[in-house]
Amino acid sequence: MIEIKGLTKKYGSFVALDHLDLTVNSGVVFGFVGANGAGKSTTFSILATLLAPDEGDALIDGKSIRKNSAEVRRKIGYMPDFFGVYDQLKADEYLEFFASSYGMSDADIQKQIPKVLELVNLTDKKREYVDDLSRGMKQRLCLARTLMHDPEVLILDEPASGLDPRARVEMRDVLHALKEVGKTILISSHILPELAEMCDEIGVIDQGKLIAHGDIKAIQKQLSQEKTLHMTLLENADTQTTMAFLESKQLKAEIEGQVMTIQFDGDEQAMHALLKEALQQDLPIVGFAEQKKDLEDVFMAITKGED
Repeated sequence: MIEIKGLTKKYGSFVALDHLDLTVNSGVVFGFVGANGAGKSTTFSILATLLAPDEGDALIDGKSIRKNSAEVRRKIGYMPDFFGVYDQLKADEYLEFFASSYGMSDADIQKQIPKVLELVNLTDKKREYVDDLSRGMKQRLCLARTLMHDPEVLILDEPASGLDPRARVEMRDVLHALKEVGKTILISSHILPELAEMCDEIGVIDQGKLIAHGDIKAIQKQLSQEKTLHMTLLENADTQTTMAFLESKQLKAEIEGQVMTIQFDGDEQAMHALLKEALQQDLPIVGFAEQKKDLEDVFMAITKGED
């Protein structure tokens, strides 16, 4: 459904996107995650035909963003990372305004408004002024506007940004509902756990390059080869022999009390071999375990903690 081929965007000497390649199949919810400034919004603006790339192209349902921009716009619903100011419009008037820009008839607009408001749980706010709505309601109304022309593809830039926990859950439930009806959804965030529950696949972008792509488990396996091991020694045991053993294996270790923290680049077989050899040398080991990484740890490791 979405094919990105070599997308590149530069601002002077700064490379915002660096030959980005990505394919998102129909009906997939794809999470695009990266630190602020990594290139997420630039990518989304290009896909929404609001920004021209310097190199490359992208196809949405076979239509080029360069050659068929008008057709692409009819196929997508784009939700930017800011809401805008519409202080003199009521919720239904806001939806009418955007729907009319797609050339929808008045009859079709009036049929669609109740459907999208029900989907985003704002039916009772139909005649409320936009400015009087909470931030979470505004975000859901903004999502509703992207659905008015029933697009096949949704491009949602940080839709949960700034929302409180309840509003985040409400937004997540709406996205699950859209997934159930077969929408292809591209959604961005700089918070990896935020995307984990709602996405089929994740792509990690850093400094304009896609550095990981797959489901959460695949990314963890792909980019978390370096493990942190904790080796606990007998109380009051001499640590120098164990430290010398680790240094002979070219392993970096820190020690606090009787616990050694080791940076280890290897799989489970290599971990087993290390422990086996340590025990054969009668080192005073009473505990040996890998420190499990959560999603935040994985994200920081992937992006090297750079903003």
